[in-house]
This record gives sequence, structure tokens and C-alpha cells, in this order.
Amino acid sequence: QVQLVETGGGLVQAGGSLRLSCAASGGTFSSYVMGWFRQAPGKEREFVAAISWSGGSTYYGDSVKGRFTISRDIAKNTVYLQMNSLKPEDTAVYYCAADGGGYSSRKKIRLYEYAYWGQGTQVTVSS
Repeated sequence: QVQLVETGGGLVQAGGSLRLSCAASGGTFSSYVMGWFRQAPGKEREFVAAISWSGGSTYYGDSVKGRFTISRDIAKNTVYLQMNSLKPEDTAVYYCAADGGGYSSRKKIRLYEYAYWGQGTQVTVSS
């Protein structure tokens, strides 16, 4: 079974940086899209970033463009989210996800496009 485990969350000051990691196992990830989503209290879970495992193509949600960078280390089966210039509005539980290999020519930015999810890691940004 596919397992995703997020680590790296914590409390940081506005303007600071944090790197999240997602350790992946149990899947044929070469065919997957890997994504990061976040959910703040009382809000819907929203798309943050995604990367194709094999090709490394990336795309981002509008609210994080220019500040966050998604990457992956194939040898370590790990996906990263580097978060810079953090804002209080970035406070949320951050989840990594894997689509399971279903093909689409469209960018995968919706929850239903991902089959597997980690448990999440809390990121809190103070003013």
C-alpha cells in the first residue's frame, strides 16, 4: 500500500522559512503526480503545489507562487516543500498526496484527483 509521511512542520515567525518532507513508499511513483495541499481552521483544503515524479514538472497555487518550491529526491523517495517568506495566512496543516498514476493532461489541483494522503504536519506562522 502507498504510505506518505509528512515531517518538518513547526512554529516560525513571519518572513521565515521552513522545509517540509514527504516520505513515500509502497507505490510505483515514477508514474505519479505528487502534491501538497493545506487546510487552515474553518477553511477548505486547498492546492499548494505539485510535481511529476519522473519528469519533475511543477506547478503552484496562486497564493504561494514565488515563495514555495516543490522538489523531489528520487533516490530517497521523498518530496519536499521549501517554504520561504512565510506569512500568517500560510498557517495550516500541510498534507502530501499522490494521485496513484491516473493520467490527465490537466494540472491536478483538486482533492479528488489524488488517491493517497499523508496524515499532515502543522505549520504555524506568527506575526
